[in-house]
Amino acid sequence: MPKEILINVELQEQRVAILDNNRLEEFYIERPQDKTIVGNIYKGKIEAVLPSLGAAFVDIGMPKKGFLYLSEVEYFFESLETKDSSHREIKKGQEVLVQVVKESYGTKGPRFSCHIGIPGRYLVLMPQDNQIGVSRRIEDEEERRRLRQVFQELKLPKDVGFIVRTAASGKSKKELLRDANFLLKLWKRLERIAKNKPAPSLIYEEYDLVLRAIRDSFTEDVTKLIIDSKAEYYRVQRFMRAFLSYLANRVELYRGDDLFEEKDVERQVNKIFESKAYLKSKAYIVIEPTEGLVVIDVNSGGFRGKSGQEEATFKVNCEAAVEAARQLRLRDLGGIIVIDFIDMNKEEHRRGVLNILKKALSQDKAKYDISGISSFGLVEMTRERIHKTTQMIAYQNCPYCQGKGRIKSPLTTSIYALRELKRFLKGKSLREVSLTLNPVVSDEILKDSLILRTIEHRFRTKVNLINDPALHLEEIKLA
Repeated sequence: MPKEILINVELQEQRVAILDNNRLEEFYIERPQDKTIVGNIYKGKIEAVLPSLGAAFVDIGMPKKGFLYLSEVEYFFESLETKDSSHREIKKGQEVLVQVVKESYGTKGPRFSCHIGIPGRYLVLMPQDNQIGVSRRIEDEEERRRLRQVFQELKLPKDVGFIVRTAASGKSKKELLRDANFLLKLWKRLERIAKNKPAPSLIYEEYDLVLRAIRDSFTEDVTKLIIDSKAEYYRVQRFMRAFLSYLANRVELYRGDDLFEEKDVERQVNKIFESKAYLKSKAYIVIEPTEGLVVIDVNSGGFRGKSGQEEATFKVNCEAAVEAARQLRLRDLGGIIVIDFIDMNKEEHRRGVLNILKKALSQDKAKYDISGISSFGLVEMTRERIHKTTQMIAYQNCPYCQGKGRIKSPLTTSIYALRELKRFLKGKSLREVSLTLNPVVSDEILKDSLILRTIEHRFRTKVNLINDPALHLEEIKLA
């Protein structure tokens, strides 16, 4: 199946779409004002220590202070191999080197780690560790053993560690050594910068979206990488010549009018923001994200299986499992996730759906954990949330409903308006009062003229009902 990476560059934003057989599998968006700080390394200053939370807040020179576990701070000071007693007690004002591992979200600031990791093409350098790890996504045991053997043969410093990335599978000793040497030189330079700069300061800035996508996703199974910006095309070519020369001939400059439209990506991107995702069987899943919880509900919709009910349900759930994993990637949803599959009677079917879900999730770059599937077809899982979701970047809360997703009905608002009118008149002696409402709410009140006459008689006043089409449906004005 042809796999392509499409890069759309505008003045206001960069977008990356990864297609597999013309189907959108991953989508990323970045704007200058929302540029991610995940992966950046800062020399920060401890602003506050909260032993009760086991955490410290660190100032890195941004509006929101970041959250750092105290165990991370202790790890940092231990890695300095110093006997200075001042490092034994964590105090306000101390300087610490941190890496951003999670974006600010809502009212929460970013989350930091002292376990620094600098990613290359095939390796991640862990300068304050001395372990060698292999990505769990490299499942072939023979290849895992080969990679570990290669690292034993490489003459690398013993006081640093490395994680072998998925892209390293099948790579030669020479290619891995080149990547390791590049990362070691980079770390030496960052050490000098950190030593000379005051806190708070930026020490290392992660690549922008385009270069991150190339570093992390441009693998040998990608047939083409197409860019619609000439300036960006030349920048990518320079990057390719330096790090990925053997793939440089797969990079193309798009010369048409609209890359995403021509490749049918725009239509697929728009569907990311819909609550329903339809399956080939005419069944669908409903995705409802909140700040800390995502609920995915599987609905059989218009599907009518020719086999029995149990087999039809199993088929829909299998299809929904694959699509749910895809939607989590596309929308970059995280936190606690509950998937409500249609009830299945057979244990083997429940296990089958769970295995299909796990296999579909294995393509996900984010960390996840699945607890299992209940007899009611409920799957509980967690997925790492690192960046702002695509929806958070592209959308804002509706100014009309204030993000609730619903507004009061005209009847509900009319009842509330009359209740407020009576509260307003209580204890007063007014000859007349004006009640201003949206016209649809006024119409609801006027359906029964006796209501207003009763209030006028009770409070010995005249009520002037005024229509204002510009008024929010839930808003009332009394004067």
